[in-house]
Amino acid sequence: MKRIYIETYGCQMNVADSELMLGVLGREGYVRADDPAEADVMLVNTCAVRDNAEQRVIGRMGELQRHKRPGDVLGVVGCMAQRLGPALLERVPRVDLVVGPDGYRNLAELIGLAAQGQRTADTSFRTWEHYEDVPPVRETGPTAFVTVQRGCDYRCTFCIVPHTRGPERSRRLGDVVREVQSLAALGTSEVTLLGQTVNSYHDGDHDFADLLRSVGGVDGIRRIRFTSPYPTEFTARVIEAMATTPAVCEHVHLPVQSGSDAVLRRMLRRYTRGRYLAVVAALREAVPGITFSTDIIVGFPGETEAQFQETLSLVTEADLDDAYTFKYSVREGTPAVRLKDHVPDNVASERLDRLIETVRAQARRKNIARVGQTHEVLVERPARRGGLMLGRTRTNHLVLLDLPPTAAGEYHTCRLTGTTGSTFTGAVVTPTLAVL
Repeated sequence: MKRIYIETYGCQMNVADSELMLGVLGREGYVRADDPAEADVMLVNTCAVRDNAEQRVIGRMGELQRHKRPGDVLGVVGCMAQRLGPALLERVPRVDLVVGPDGYRNLAELIGLAAQGQRTADTSFRTWEHYEDVPPVRETGPTAFVTVQRGCDYRCTFCIVPHTRGPERSRRLGDVVREVQSLAALGTSEVTLLGQTVNSYHDGDHDFADLLRSVGGVDGIRRIRFTSPYPTEFTARVIEAMATTPAVCEHVHLPVQSGSDAVLRRMLRRYTRGRYLAVVAALREAVPGITFSTDIIVGFPGETEAQFQETLSLVTEADLDDAYTFKYSVREGTPAVRLKDHVPDNVASERLDRLIETVRAQARRKNIARVGQTHEVLVERPARRGGLMLGRTRTNHLVLLDLPPTAAGEYHTCRLTGTTGSTFTGAVVTPTLAVL
């Protein structure tokens, strides 16, 4: 029996791709290893969005090298592999294999060549590839990621994704629904639909509104989430589908990147500050109680203090519930490297600190106001400490509950009893039907 160890970095799409790779290799007799020291093949599934993510992977490859025995294979897969290609073989001499996101079907063959000493790379784009015939190997649980779209046609100047994931293409609606049905049959009750600009989904006959309604109609599916949408792709049809499909959760992660129109233009984002705020307002009107999180970049080339202040004010004006915040990271191969007036690192760091303080203060204020409310909570898994279980509300808030591990997969009506500012503690008010 051949043993495969996969370490995953980056976004939910990478998590789904690791499950896919386990499916590809499982058909060839591989079984998962939880310890790299016990594996015949070690793969690191990588992110290329920011430079520090790549540097972390380079360091990790050095650590994994010590587990290699004669005939073992050490490989880099995913977005970083796609971006650097065969050059990565030269950069990290003990790496045997470099494979991009469209090359996973050939993994077993490429691993075989690498085991015989033939270092190899496959970073070709295959715009037809959706791996429909490969069932992912997932951990059984109440939640699951379902990839509905691969690649991206948007050309944001800061983003490497179009270069690492290729052009946008959507799976057929029927194929997505069949995968969700199979998950529901195994006890999964919440699915997260994944795509780079997921609400631009279109398979030639059906749009994202159709997809939400169809997945929401699958027996056993009580919750639908999706990520990451693009602000201007929230058409009237999509908003109506969200409002009228009971399974769609009352939370949207809606990346804004900047609150300044001038910065948004340099980023080649396809909306203005006003348009973003209008989308937030339309979603709030259609979906009562909806919450919002976002992505924000500070220190983008040319950003002035006044433009940064516009970003700070947007956090308040949009009444955002949370934000993932980043300093701009130069990515070779993106148009932004050619922009002038790069912001000094110390200035960008200071702006990031101020943004984080603003976001945290707003989240804390909003969450303190939620203490005492009751919410439906899906119990997901044991918390990392304290012997408690971790659950999630439909509005995407984490709740710690004093329940046994057997409660995973159950839905409970819970009262929020306290908050750390981000995570809540809760008490069960009324248990509901267990799903798993």
